[in-house]
Formats: sequence, structure tokens, C-alpha cells
Amino acid sequence: MTVTQEEPAAGSGRLTVRPATVADIGLIRQVAAVAFPATYRSLLSPEQLDYMMEWMYSEESLRRQMEVDGHTFYLAEQAGRPCGYVSVQQESADVFHLQKIYVLPASQRGGIGQTLFRTALAHVRRLHPGPCRVELNVNRHNPALGFYEHMGMRRLRAGDFPIGHGYFMTDYIMGLDL
Repeated sequence: MTVTQEEPAAGSGRLTVRPATVADIGLIRQVAAVAFPATYRSLLSPEQLDYMMEWMYSEESLRRQMEVDGHTFYLAEQAGRPCGYVSVQQESADVFHLQKIYVLPASQRGGIGQTLFRTALAHVRRLHPGPCRVELNVNRHNPALGFYEHMGMRRLRAGDFPIGHGYFMTDYIMGLDL
């Protein structure tokens, strides 16, 4: 599925969202190298930020996510350049997890995040046309909480999730019933 946004986001050209493949790992990493640190710079130590970048965004990790762990990625491109991505994974028969959704800071507030979010929901509905839930983890201090609430998600629970090397993700689990 490829989505084309007819109205240019933030006046920057046509937005296209398409399924990503292992051939797009470099593009995903390119966006992640800017978007992920910009999101968490004020929330995480530089050491944890570096650890999480390697843990989630090394070429090997992204390849495993796509080929072994069942993550489906969609890549957003505007004016032919990558500007965001989303990934979703089926966790159980009726629960899907939105693993990642990031947009370059310079491209935010132009509807790209909403388009990526809706693309992920459309993907879930194609896989599971019956009732199900989409969940995601979001740092409890991340300003994106308001975005997810605006998109209809609600806070289900909170937790401190160990991710290795003594680091934790201190997150809310948010959910949306489809």
C-alpha cells in the first residue's frame, strides 16, 4: 500500500508513504539519526541515547526486526527525501504494537505523523478486520503524549521496562481499540 497525500504537508511537496523493505534500512537509519535524538535528548542521558540507537537502529537490528520479528515498516518521503517512518508488529491474536513512529523535526506539524499513524492503523485493519487493539509505549515525559491522545489513544498503564545495561524505558502503554 502506498499513500500519497494530495495536499502538500507543510508546503514542502507531495508526501508519499510506502512499505519499507530491507533495502530501505539506510533511509530509516538516516531519519532515526536525527529524529530519535531530537525526541529524547532532554529525557535520556547521552549514554542511554547512544545505547538505544545501537539497540534499535543498527543495520543488524533493523534487519532482524523486519525479517525475524515481524515488524512492518512504512517510510514517508516528501519531495523524494525520507522524512519519517512507522513500524507495527502483531503481538498476539488481537493485539498489535506500534513499535516506532518518528518524523524529522523540520517536517513535524505538517500532518506527516498523522498520515503515518493512519497508515499503521490501515495496515492493522487489513491484517485483522475484526475487533483488536493497537498499543504503543511512549516515554512518560514525551511531549508526543498529546499527539497520541489527539489520535484517539488512551493511557492503559505505566511501567519501567528494562532494556539492558541497567537502562529502563519509563513508559506509558497507550491503546486504541479498533
